[in-house]
Amino acid sequence: MKRLSPCVTVLLCLLAAVPAGAQAIETVGERALGMGGAFVAVADDSSATWWNPAGQAAGPFLDLSATWASTDWRVGGEPVARGRVTGVSLSTPPLGVSYYRFCITDIQPTGSIGTPAAGREDGRVGVVRSLRLHDLGLTLLTSVFTGVHVGTTLKFLHGSVEHTTGGIQLAPEALLDLGDDANGAGSQWQFDADVGVLAVTGPFRVGGIVRNLREAGFDDRSGDDLAAMRLPRQARIGVAYDGALRRTKASPWVASADVDVVRYTTGTGDRRVIAAGLERWLFGERLGIRGGGRFNQVGHKERSATAGVSAAIRPGVFVEAHAAAGGSNDERGWGVAARVSF
Repeated sequence: MKRLSPCVTVLLCLLAAVPAGAQAIETVGERALGMGGAFVAVADDSSATWWNPAGQAAGPFLDLSATWASTDWRVGGEPVARGRVTGVSLSTPPLGVSYYRFCITDIQPTGSIGTPAAGREDGRVGVVRSLRLHDLGLTLLTSVFTGVHVGTTLKFLHGSVEHTTGGIQLAPEALLDLGDDANGAGSQWQFDADVGVLAVTGPFRVGGIVRNLREAGFDDRSGDDLAAMRLPRQARIGVAYDGALRRTKASPWVASADVDVVRYTTGTGDRRVIAAGLERWLFGERLGIRGGGRFNQVGHKERSATAGVSAAIRPGVFVEAHAAAGGSNDERGWGVAARVSF
């Protein structure tokens, strides 16, 4: 078994024990993630079930997507958390349905220690925990005024927490993959809800969302607070300019910006993100390219740049991908999706 290196020890000491939050907003949707997560006011495909349920009002008659994405969070260049998601979403206003399967793993240190002496076999004592979550959503939409829409996603959650506790001696990459020694408990059912609003006037769009109203939580019933994980309440607003509504012969394009209204806690620390993105469609809307970035204003102040692409293999049928990267305190990841839109 490898010894804990001094740099990893310092890394874990930097992560103070925090309330047991999990799951950042920037998790689902290839277009959204390619635009840096600035998608609350755009949200015009089936990922609106996640980003802003009111966005379905401005979307196509039918949009169906199957997606897979992976994200690693790093501090000081070392991975401290990992998220994986697979999912399917369908929107056909005024109704949407979605299913996402998440696996979210992070390292929660307990207390603080100095750098271990050379030759020591025992390392940092902490908790490595993993939430396996099934999220089944039903999205409902209504228009309250002309151009003003309100939507909600009712979420039926089935999750379980696994954790391992003891001397941390492996590299962080290995710690983020819980093995047979992990402790777990029976799965738990929870209910939660997201509420979103969208206002559209000409090419301008303004949106807002409050996610995880009940802050559903999961634990292994061991009584260890550090082993528990919850879905933190999140509030975000966004603005967008849809150049497609002003175009003549020009290619359609969208510019957007989002900001978290309040900070929230994840397994890697506090987050309050500012994000911006740009999307443009070329060749008769057969190719879409996008880019963006986001900056966490609190916690470890992660910065990430993102890029994405959509390619039509036939009219209305798209293959999509995104990638994200940054510095030593950042989020890195990638994902792919297949989408049908009419």
